[in-house]
Amino acid sequence: MIVLSIGGSLINPGEPDVVYLQKISEVLRHNRPLGIIAVTGGGKPARTAAEAVRKLGGNEFRADEAAILSTRQNAHLLTAAIGRKDGHVVVPQDFDEAARSSLSGRIVVMGGTIPGLTTDADAALIAEKLNAERIINLSNVDGIYDSDPRINKKAKKFKQMPFSQLVSLALRSDERTAGTHFIFDMFACKIIARARIETHFVDGRNLIDVENAMRGKPHGGTVVKG
Repeated sequence: MIVLSIGGSLINPGEPDVVYLQKISEVLRHNRPLGIIAVTGGGKPARTAAEAVRKLGGNEFRADEAAILSTRQNAHLLTAAIGRKDGHVVVPQDFDEAARSSLSGRIVVMGGTIPGLTTDADAALIAEKLNAERIINLSNVDGIYDSDPRINKKAKKFKQMPFSQLVSLALRSDERTAGTHFIFDMFACKIIARARIETHFVDGRNLIDVENAMRGKPHGGTVVKG
């Protein structure tokens, strides 16, 4: 069993990226025998909805609830792209439902679960629950850096790092609010560290790297283990 955390910015950067959905679903279908659960982020629509709730006077719990709806909408989009033959039709809304759905042998796609948890944390928790072999984090960044590569052109990318180093990096950025967190938020990092789940960080647009990571093969991203 492997778990993928797919960034919402890949699925829905402002509107659904149908071409990307078709391409990533093909990769998932090809690797279905591995046993796959994919957790989808919310992307720009989630951030927009959360910020609107805040402007309207809602608290962070309400902002998270709005963002979760966007993650589940993206899950439905990915499920549609995968198709009924290979994908589980119902989008699970909690970990027990996701675990039961995984028994079908089909690809399971879910969004967020409860306020306060990012979809990265959801991915880490379902991976721990099911003793997944590895987690693959897909985003628009090609690995983990010592600083933001979009700002610092001299940022250093790590090929491999231990869990403890990942947690330290996450602690610098964690704010526990919808749409603002490190490439993998602090809670998610601590979950994979305690469960010692090998986690791969790759550019989700590089489908060769995605597939290699799913199969535990070398790729151009970052591997966290040990």
